[in-house]
Amino acid sequence: MIAFSITCIYPVFWMFYSSLKTTRDFESNIIGLPKAIQFTNYTYILTSSKIGYYFLNTVRNTAIALIFIILFGFINGYFISRFRFRGRKLLYTLYMLGMLVPIHALLIPIYILFSKTGLTDSWYTVALPNIAFNLPTSIFLIESYIGTVPREIEEAATIDGASFSRTLFTIIFPLVTPILVTAGIIAFFSCWNEFSFSLVLLKNQNLFTLPLGLTMFKGIYQADYPRMMTTMVIAMVPALIIYFSCSRQIIRGMMSGAIKG
Repeated sequence: MIAFSITCIYPVFWMFYSSLKTTRDFESNIIGLPKAIQFTNYTYILTSSKIGYYFLNTVRNTAIALIFIILFGFINGYFISRFRFRGRKLLYTLYMLGMLVPIHALLIPIYILFSKTGLTDSWYTVALPNIAFNLPTSIFLIESYIGTVPREIEEAATIDGASFSRTLFTIIFPLVTPILVTAGIIAFFSCWNEFSFSLVLLKNQNLFTLPLGLTMFKGIYQADYPRMMTTMVIAMVPALIIYFSCSRQIIRGMMSGAIKG
């Protein structure tokens, strides 16, 4: 267990102290500690690179995707869990099959589809496949959790005169918040670190995301690894903040789904 923990923690530690090296220092000793700590890589990345564009693009794509993943996941999960209609099992099976399809198997079809329909190189381009590929997981989690919410709550709301939409969004939605947060955090990490769709569907550098922006530090014959490490450290900060601030919520949502599902 200790050896496994070290293999997980050391790459992060190595990435951090490598960001404090010069290129010559890094190339002379790749795994060694920096001879002299310097922050010129951070100064360069924050003042002279396009990381600000990449960061805002990543935030925008992630935010758009999360809104639709949680909204569509909640609505679809609710209807599949609560109603028995013709084709329900087929629809649910199709959603679940979406979790089994690897992203790389669909890169070429998606590229052709987006190119033919003119959806490439737009501010919303990357958000669309992110929504499609993360929606099945959200539906799976939310559908099983909603099945544990007593139907009597909805019946009581109906007797009190609440409309269907009001019952859905003001009564059921707050009750399933733990699993919505869990589904949202899982989708956040997937969207925040997404690389393949950005690489295939984006050509305009002003629309690049943080993972794709890392390629700008790699040339044909050499790569600027210290600056790449610096960019990765900066990109990792928001993800770490969200993880540590919501880790209890993730565990609570997982445990609720495991026990009640």
